[in-house]
Amino acid sequence: MEKYLTVSQLTKYIKFKLENDPHLGTILLKGEISNFKLHSRGHLYFSLKDSEATISAIMFQSDAQNLNFEPKEGAQVLVTGKISLYMPSGQYSIQVTKMELDGIGDLYLQYEKLKKELLEKGYFDQKYKKDIPKYPKVIGVITSKTGAVIEDIKHTVDRRYKLAEIHLYPSLVQGAEAISDLVRNIEKANDDGIADVLIVGRGGGSIEDLWAFNSLEVAMAIFQSKIPVITAIGHETDHTIADLIGDLRAPTPTAAAELATPSKITLQNDLMKINADLQYKVEQIIKDKQTLLVHLDRRLDLQSPLIKVKNHFEKLNDLKVSLDREMYYYIERKKMVVTNIQSKLKSPIDRIMRFEAILNHLSDKLLTSYKALVDHRMNDFMRIKDRLQSQNPLALMDKGFALVKTKGKIVKSKQDLKLDDFIEVQLKDGEVIAKIKEIR
Repeated sequence: MEKYLTVSQLTKYIKFKLENDPHLGTILLKGEISNFKLHSRGHLYFSLKDSEATISAIMFQSDAQNLNFEPKEGAQVLVTGKISLYMPSGQYSIQVTKMELDGIGDLYLQYEKLKKELLEKGYFDQKYKKDIPKYPKVIGVITSKTGAVIEDIKHTVDRRYKLAEIHLYPSLVQGAEAISDLVRNIEKANDDGIADVLIVGRGGGSIEDLWAFNSLEVAMAIFQSKIPVITAIGHETDHTIADLIGDLRAPTPTAAAELATPSKITLQNDLMKINADLQYKVEQIIKDKQTLLVHLDRRLDLQSPLIKVKNHFEKLNDLKVSLDREMYYYIERKKMVVTNIQSKLKSPIDRIMRFEAILNHLSDKLLTSYKALVDHRMNDFMRIKDRLQSQNPLALMDKGFALVKTKGKIVKSKQDLKLDDFIEVQLKDGEVIAKIKEIR
C-alpha cells in the first residue's frame, strides 16, 4: 500500500536536505541588489539577481550592522550565506551573513564558468567521494614548507594521534608556477603510495592568491588521486574548485588535521558529537523561530492600519470612477428609452375613450350573462324540486301507507318477524309501537 506524505512532512524533508547539503551550507553569490527594503528593526530584505534568475535574500540586523557600505538598489555585490527554507510558504531564500561590493570581476566569472562545467560533468557528485581512513599511518601534506599551515597540522596530529607520521610534499601555493607544482606533488604522493590520506592546503588570501586552487589542472589531479584528499584552503568562507572536487573540505588546516585523525577518547568524541548535534538542533529551532518572528513582523507591517486605509482609499477612488462612468451610461440608456416611448405614446384622451367603450361593452355583456345564469339556475332548481317531491316517502303516507321497523331494521317480509316482537310503525304524522300477536 502506497504511503502518502503530508505537505508539512515533505516541506520538512526538503528543508532538512537544503539546510544540511554541504554545498549549500556556505554559499558565495554574486549578483545585483533589487527590491531592497530596510526594516525598522534593522533587518535587510532584498533580492539578488542576474540576467536569468532571482533569489530572495535576508540579512539580520546582527550581521547587517557589520557592513562597511550602504546597500542600495542596483548595487553589484558579493555575498556569503546559506540556504534556508521558510516552511509556512515553502519559499527558499539565502540568509546572508556577509556582503561586500563586487570588485573581483573576470576571475570570479572564470571561477563560476569552470565550476558550472565541472558540475555538469558530475565531478562534484558524492558517488566519487572517497572515505577518509579512521586510523591513518602516514598523512601526506601538500603545502608550503614554511608558514603556519604545516606547523598547525603537525601540532594537531601530535596532540590527537601520535601514531600518525607526517610526510610533507613542499609545494608552491601561490603564483604562476603554483599550478604545475601542486599537480606534480599530488601525482608524486600517489606514485609514492605511502600516504593513507592527503591534506592539500594553504592560508587565507584574496581570490588572486587562491587562484591556483581554482584551476582545471589542480582540480583534475585531486579528482584522479587514488588517495583520499582533504582540502584546507583559505579561510572558512573561501570555497575553491579544489574544495568542491576534494573528498572532504576543512575550514582550516587545524580542522583538516582533526578530520584526518581519530580522537584519543572515543567516548569523549561521541559525547561531543551528541552535544554538537543537540546544540545544532537548538540553534536550528532558535533560527527557525527567529526567521518566523521576522516574517511575522514583516507581515504585521503589511497589516498596518495606515497601509490598509491607503489601500481602501485607493480602492474607493477606483470604485467612484467606475460608479460615475456606469451612472453616466445608465442615464444615457434611460434617455434613449424615454425618447423611444415618447415617440410611440398616443394621446391619453384617445386611450381613455377606447377603454371607456370597452368597459361599457363588458358591462352589458356581464349583465346579460348574469341574467342568463340566474334563469338557468332557477330552472335547475324547479326541476330538482319536482324530482325530490316525487321521491318523498311522506307523499305515499298521505295515501295510507306506513313504514314498519323492528330493532331498527325495515320489515320487508313476515319472515323478519316473530310472535311477541315489538314493531315501530311510522305514520304520516307520528309513530306507534305495536306487539305481534299473530302472523298469517
